[in-house]
Amino acid sequence: MRGYRGIKYTLFIFCYFFWVVSAVLIAVGIYAKVAKEKDVVDTLTIDPALLLIIVGSWMFLITFLGCFGALRNATCLLKTFLAILAVIFLLQIAAGAVGYIFTDMVMERTEKLMMKAIVGYREDEDLENAIDYIQKKFQCCGVENYEDWSHNVYFNCSESNPSLEACGVPFSCCVRLQNQTVLNTMCGYGMQQEQKGSAKGDIFTIGCLEKIIMWAQNNLLLVAGLTAGLLLLEVCMMSLAGAQIAWIQKVQRRQKENEAQSRDKRKERLWFPAFADFDDE
Repeated sequence: MRGYRGIKYTLFIFCYFFWVVSAVLIAVGIYAKVAKEKDVVDTLTIDPALLLIIVGSWMFLITFLGCFGALRNATCLLKTFLAILAVIFLLQIAAGAVGYIFTDMVMERTEKLMMKAIVGYREDEDLENAIDYIQKKFQCCGVENYEDWSHNVYFNCSESNPSLEACGVPFSCCVRLQNQTVLNTMCGYGMQQEQKGSAKGDIFTIGCLEKIIMWAQNNLLLVAGLTAGLLLLEVCMMSLAGAQIAWIQKVQRRQKENEAQSRDKRKERLWFPAFADFDDE
């Protein structure tokens, strides 16, 4: 029983941890959604708040099945939890294989998604903050280069654009000086009109897609370690769920066998009471 309790409560602790994390994701997503204006863009691919709510809800449902199933010894819930985890695991393996085989197609889709996010900049505060963070973190600007910002209506470099930010880039593209204490949010104005050589001193000119790929290549061990750790955690949780299911079924079979033996003995006592008393003696 000690081994069974160890399996049971280890699975419960794992699921409970991710259950709490999923609840936090949902709460943050709902708070961000409520705090937004009503006329913002509500698209899953470019709305971080909506993405948090959906991912958090799925995690909440899956981990709830694991928590309740492990705690109550419910084989039906545990089997559902195990099946969902197995499907997610296989989908991740398949996605990795497809990404490796069809690299060009994946890169093209990623580029289109990032360009769509640039178009939606200024329309969604959470998306705007996410793009600014990425550009400052990776010291990049745009998808392929800083001129990609011309696809945004506010930064579009055309004579008919009345925006003050026309032909510019967001402040997150700007190269921050070492001793700079006050942030100049107008540092990117008119930078699309500059050539790459002259603009390089004021803004980042390399696109974020290239910078992210370079970061992944330079930190290949970290990326591989995180990916392997996630897959290993899923395998561990599936193994714990499978072990608990097997243990519960084993106990249930023993109980059925004992009940069958008890019924047989009662029948023998009814039909052959004298022999039954003799056996008891």
